[in-house]
Amino acid sequence: MKRKLPLVLKLIAAIIMLQTLFFKFTGAEESVELFTKIAGENEALVRIGTGVLELIASILLFTPKKTWLGALLTIGLMGGAIMSHITILGIVHNNDGGVLFLGAAITLIAGAILLFLSKRDIPLIGS
Repeated sequence: MKRKLPLVLKLIAAIIMLQTLFFKFTGAEESVELFTKIAGENEALVRIGTGVLELIASILLFTPKKTWLGALLTIGLMGGAIMSHITILGIVHNNDGGVLFLGAAITLIAGAILLFLSKRDIPLIGS
């Protein structure tokens, strides 16, 4: 199980982040509305930028010796998502039952565990 845990955590984090990209990149109404609440007139820039960063984080999670960097980026992105829910959107957004918030929390936890598990690969700290 020890050997499979990192793979399971990577898959969980990447699947959660990647499944939202379709909505972000196609300008789906729900995504535009959510990012308009967060970023106002900069909605498109923040929505697309967030999507690009989530794609990069997902790729880095599966890149040997760069998992730590993907995990760190994941933690930052999901920390921002959680703070947006707490301060602007609410835990439950558009009657979703808190699914977006829960997804962000699960992804943040997966990222934190992956960062801990890959601490040896972090330059200046790990060696």
